[in-house]
Amino acid sequence: MTRSAPPHPFALPPEDRDLSPHTGWTRAHWEAVADGLLVAVAPHATPGRALYHLPGGRPSSSGVRSDGLEGYARTFLLAAIRVAGAGGADPDGLLDRYADGLAAGTARPGGDGPEDWPVVTDRSQPLVEAASIALALRLTRAQLWDRLDDAVRERATAWLSRAVTAEPWACNWELFPVTVAGFLGDKDAVTRGLDGIERWYVGDGWYTDGDRRAFDYYNGWALHLYPVLEAWLSGDADRLDRYGERLRVHLADYARLFGADGSPVHQGRSLTYRMATACPLWLGALTGHTPLAPGTTRRLASGALRHFLDRGAAGPGGLLSLGWHGPYAPVLQGYSGPASPYWASKGFLGLLLPADHEVWTAGEEPAPAERSDALTALPAPNWLLQSTVADGVVRLHNHGSEDVRWDPHYTRLAYSSATAPVSAADPPDNHFGLVRPDGSVTARTGIVPLGAGRGWAASRSVAGEEGDVHGRVVAVVLARGAAEVRVHLVTGAGPGTAVRQTGWAAGEGLRSELLPLHGLADAPALPPAATACTPHAVVPAAAGVTTGDGRSRGDLFVCAARLTGAPEPEPLSALVRTEVRAGSAGHEVAVVWADGATHRARLTPDGAIVESSLPDGR
Repeated sequence: MTRSAPPHPFALPPEDRDLSPHTGWTRAHWEAVADGLLVAVAPHATPGRALYHLPGGRPSSSGVRSDGLEGYARTFLLAAIRVAGAGGADPDGLLDRYADGLAAGTARPGGDGPEDWPVVTDRSQPLVEAASIALALRLTRAQLWDRLDDAVRERATAWLSRAVTAEPWACNWELFPVTVAGFLGDKDAVTRGLDGIERWYVGDGWYTDGDRRAFDYYNGWALHLYPVLEAWLSGDADRLDRYGERLRVHLADYARLFGADGSPVHQGRSLTYRMATACPLWLGALTGHTPLAPGTTRRLASGALRHFLDRGAAGPGGLLSLGWHGPYAPVLQGYSGPASPYWASKGFLGLLLPADHEVWTAGEEPAPAERSDALTALPAPNWLLQSTVADGVVRLHNHGSEDVRWDPHYTRLAYSSATAPVSAADPPDNHFGLVRPDGSVTARTGIVPLGAGRGWAASRSVAGEEGDVHGRVVAVVLARGAAEVRVHLVTGAGPGTAVRQTGWAAGEGLRSELLPLHGLADAPALPPAATACTPHAVVPAAAGVTTGDGRSRGDLFVCAARLTGAPEPEPLSALVRTEVRAGSAGHEVAVVWADGATHRARLTPDGAIVESSLPDGR
C-alpha cells in the first residue's frame, strides 16, 4: 500500500500529511475523514434537521421520506462514534444538530409534515434506521439523551418502541429490534432476538444471512456487530465470551479477505457500504476478541478506508456516492437510497478506542495478503481463498454461497479484491453454463457444498430448468499460486449441448487467462463490459459440447485459469500439467503443478473427492 496523503476533499492535520511506511494512517486521519463526511452532509438537512435529503442518487424503494430518515440515522451514528470516542468532546456541536432532529422528527411521526418521521412498521426500512439511532443514543447517553427535555425523550421512546415489536425480515434484520431493546433496557426482547439468530450460526465464526446459504459481509458488519456490541455495552461477560469468541475465530479468516491495496473482496450485496468492511476488525480490538496484532488491525482497516477514498468514493463535495469506487448503479439494490452508503459509519468504530490504545500507537504490520502466498479453505461457507504476494490480489472461489435475488454478486464461481463481476445484463464472467439456442447461458442455482480443503473446493449445482436446456454440474477448483484448474462434470444434458466457461473480468494492469485442457476449446472473448472496478473489462471464454447422452458418467470439461497482476508471469501452460481418465462411474483428474504439488480429483454425477499433496503445507 502506498502511504502518501490521499487526494480526497477532507482536511488532514498538517503534521500528519507526511507518513512513514511504518506509521500508516493515524487516528487523526480517521477523525479528519469522519469530520469531513459530517460537514458534507450538514447542508442537506431539513430546517429542523430531522431528515437529510442527499443529492446525486435515485430514491430507494422505501420512498423519499424514508431515505431522509436514513440520512439522519446513519450520519448520527457516525457523529455519535466521533463524540463518544473523543470522551464526549463536541466542539462542532454535532450532537446539538442530531438532538434538534430527534425532537423535530418525533413531534408527529407518521404525519405529512415536511420533517415527520415515518412510523416503524413490520419489515419497514425505518426499523433498520431505528437501530442506528438507538445505538447512537446509547453511545452518547450522557452527552445527548440525558440532557433532552422529558417530552422529547417520551416521544423518542414511543417511536423507538415500535421497533422492538415490529416483525423483521428473517435475516440480519432480526438484530435491529435487539439493538433498540438494548438501549431501552428491554432485556427479554434482547434475549429473544439473540436466540433467534442461533439457527443461522454454522460454526467457525460464520453465520448465514437468513435461511439461505447467503454468506457475505453482513456476517461481520451485522451478525457479529450487534450481539458483540450488546454484550459489551451491557457488561454481560457471559454473552461477550460467547459472541466474542465467535468473532475471534471469524477474524482469522476475515483478515484474508483484503488485498494488499486495502480493497476487500468484491462479493455479496450492499457493497456500497464500502469501508463498513472495517467494522469487525475494530470490533475485535475494541472488545479484546481478536487474533490479529494491533498493527495488522490498523493496516487492514486503514487500508480499506484509504482504498475507497483514493478511488473517488467521496465526490468533490465530500458526499459518499452510490457505488463502489465512484458511482456505479449495478452494485446497488432496490433498497439503496442516496444516504445508504453512510452505513460506512460502522467502519469508524475504531474511534471508540482511546488515542493511547495500542492499535493507534503500534506501527502497521503487513496484512496477510502481503506476507506470503496462501491457500485457505473456509469449510463453513465452502470457500477457498487464494492470495499472492506478487500482485497482492485475493481470490475467493465460491462453492457454497448463493442468493439468486442478488446475482451476480453471489453465484459466480469466483470473486477477487481486484475485480468485480459484470452486471446481470451482460454475459456472465467466472461462470460455467449450458448454452441456449439464443446464445444465452443457464444460471448456476441450487448450489450444494461438497467440501473445501488444501487448495481445493467443490460443489454441485443445477444448470437451467426443466423445459429449458437442463443438467446437473459437479464443479471442482484446484489452485496453486495464482493459477487454477477448473473442472466441471455435466450430467442430464442431451448430446450436442453446448457449454461455455468464462474467466475473470479483468481491467488495466491485470491479466485474465483461460487455457482449455479437456473437452473445451478457445472461444471469442466476451464483449467488453464495465464493472465496478473498470470501465473496460476483458473476459476470456472457452466452449465445448457434450458428447454422450449425459445420463451415466457425464461429460467432463477442464481448463486452467489465472488472474494475475504480476508484471511478467510465467506462461500458464508451464505451471500445470493435467491427466484425465474416464472410469465406469465417473472421471479422475490428476494435476501436477510446476513446484511438484499435486491434486487428484475423482468426480461422479453425485459428488467429488479431492486429494492434495502440497509440499510446503499450503
